[in-house]
Amino acid sequence: MISQLTIFLENRKGHLASATRAISDAGINMHALYLADTEDFGVARILCDTPERAKEVLVEGGFRAAVTKVIAVELDDEPGSLATLLELCDDEDMNVEYAYCFIADGGKVIDVLKIGGENAESVLAERGYKTLEASSLYAE
Repeated sequence: MISQLTIFLENRKGHLASATRAISDAGINMHALYLADTEDFGVARILCDTPERAKEVLVEGGFRAAVTKVIAVELDDEPGSLATLLELCDDEDMNVEYAYCFIADGGKVIDVLKIGGENAESVLAERGYKTLEASSLYAE
């Protein structure tokens, strides 16, 4: 599992920019960002070098932030790979609360999943899926 930074933001001009500037000014490198919004608020999910430190910086700056455990799964970048993974989750009665993806080197994609339950990572490993730790996800 990896730790993901989550920021709860008012949906107003400049709020996301201020949060990312605070992270940057603390010397923390962001690797991925996913933003979901409604009319009044947004939720930014960020993969970064030091999510606990980023949370501290943001809370000190007046933001609401949390660190959440998620699973990063490496898949081949080809049609159907995500659908097959999600079907497995469904077959195994694992609820995917949310997900986002990004492209990686070498013809791979990284799917980040928030899955309810305690044994999701071991189920995926037993079925042949490669889950990543932060050290391999952010390797340079």
